[in-house]
Amino acid sequence: MTPGSRNVAVIGVALSDCGRVDDATPYALHAQAARRALTDAGLDRSLVDGFASAGLGTLAPVEVAEYLGLRPTWVDSTSVGGSTWEVMAAHAADAIAAGHANAVLLVYGSTARADIRAGRRTGTLSFGSRGPLQFEVPYGHTLIAKYAMAARRHMLEHGTTIEQLASVAVQARANAALNPEAMFRDPVTVDDVLSGPMIADPFTRLHCCLRSDGGAAVLLAAEEYVQDCRTAPVWILGTGEHVSHSSMSEWPDFTVSPAAVSGRLAFSRAGVRPDDIDFAEIYDAFTYMTLVTLEDLGFCGKGEGGAFVEKGRLLVEGGELPVNTDGGGLSAQHPGMRGLFLLVEAVRQLRGEAGARQVRRRGGGGPPELGVASGTGGWFCSSGTVVLGRARP
Repeated sequence: MTPGSRNVAVIGVALSDCGRVDDATPYALHAQAARRALTDAGLDRSLVDGFASAGLGTLAPVEVAEYLGLRPTWVDSTSVGGSTWEVMAAHAADAIAAGHANAVLLVYGSTARADIRAGRRTGTLSFGSRGPLQFEVPYGHTLIAKYAMAARRHMLEHGTTIEQLASVAVQARANAALNPEAMFRDPVTVDDVLSGPMIADPFTRLHCCLRSDGGAAVLLAAEEYVQDCRTAPVWILGTGEHVSHSSMSEWPDFTVSPAAVSGRLAFSRAGVRPDDIDFAEIYDAFTYMTLVTLEDLGFCGKGEGGAFVEKGRLLVEGGELPVNTDGGGLSAQHPGMRGLFLLVEAVRQLRGEAGARQVRRRGGGGPPELGVASGTGGWFCSSGTVVLGRARP
């Protein structure tokens, strides 16, 4: 095959132990997820020649690769927050298509919850106070406060209600109830969300993601590897990435996320439209992220997100567009950066391996054909979107 002509598939996915994991290090969770993904694919570790990781080690991902016993000839340590893994998947797919690598392993692990419990870190993550952040940190402008400010702007400009935002959390929990691996599965109501303790106006506790431990791994490979794998391939059809801002003062519009660009690029490169997508896995550290990302990916118009989410459209059971089918960061797991978990769930859905939470093709019966995973990093600072499908391109 000529360079650039190879199709790329996801051939292995896995999670490590997740939720409450008090007796493991982040390295151990990386290793556990990686081993499980390789077992899932049925591919020998010696064939992995590419590696991507972020968030751990002084020389990430060199230290993690060493821990896993890998000596890759292609490596990526892109770090743009929660969207890192969708951006890395795009880079890996490009490298494989170009012939620079054959099989690339993406892996992540974190003991964010256990570290707080053991006093190894505080509950509030500091991004430092140098560079552009020096103009915001003195005023107590935390990450959650930035998301809350953006949500308030959407409410002001478009009439979005707090009840509509709360419905995102309610539907995420309903989907989590179908997922035996989800950390929280008991149903909640809009009133439950609204009556919780205030974290950052307008967000009460259930508007915010949970804090867990856990890891994930995704293995991408060139099409010639597919026939030797244990699992059905899920094809990378199109990707997009975009960075927007770091300072809130440089964000042109609080009601528009960088997914407006990454999504447009991914759909265009895949040759599909939002109406063709059967389900979506969207980064949901806060309820507002789900709502505004749905708008910016084109599933509804700008300002229509509130009405879109309140109709139950996000549910696995009976929803027109199931979103965060595992329960998302609001109910399933959220160990720091969750972008890789979106890809794992999307692949499981397209393989038909999701059990009670399995979705069907949009607008009809049969298994899903197309899914999208869209990650967000920072405070809507970055976005990576990946369109995946069952059919070979």
